[in-house]
Amino acid sequence: MDSEITRRSLILGSLALLTSGCTSTGREWGAPRFSAYNMHPPVDRRYRRQRVRYDTSQPAGTIVVDTSQRFLYAVEGNGWATRYGVGIGEEGRTVKGMATIGRKADWPAWTPTDDMMRRKPRLVKYAGGVPGGPNNPLGARALYLYRGGQDTMLRLHGTNEPWSIGTAVSSGCIRLTNDDIIHLYERTPVGTTVLVM
Repeated sequence: MDSEITRRSLILGSLALLTSGCTSTGREWGAPRFSAYNMHPPVDRRYRRQRVRYDTSQPAGTIVVDTSQRFLYAVEGNGWATRYGVGIGEEGRTVKGMATIGRKADWPAWTPTDDMMRRKPRLVKYAGGVPGGPNNPLGARALYLYRGGQDTMLRLHGTNEPWSIGTAVSSGCIRLTNDDIIHLYERTPVGTTVLVM
């Protein structure tokens, strides 16, 4: 008898939820509710991740960032790459040339640099750092760019502002949607060569 009441209660409770329009928000533990591609304003269609023909002299496994076109290419070889839309640094802030992925972080913490706080005093309130999570400007993942074994302080990272993909807005880092940085992160080992041009 008790099991029938429980089963009946569950069925009626489920129907009530369906008819009331209540659904899970998808925001448990701070998870983003929607893919960046479905947000309003959505990421421009041309910046959506896709596999493309890409002829380059760079070997398979290299990451190439084309700042003028706002694309990042994960070179696969044989004339193919996975292309991601990116946001880049404000004029003169994105460093060009070769680097290496020296470290990776899942939901990285962020602390603005002294230079960032001088240029944007509103960032001083974050001088103590921001823990990893959905409100962190580095988003879901970060790939740290190193040169000569030293951290450049520049990153390939996610963003909590997906509408900024395709723009020149950062302090020098290359940003991707959280969906895309997770995709890239899972396929990119420490030691990967990155060419920013």
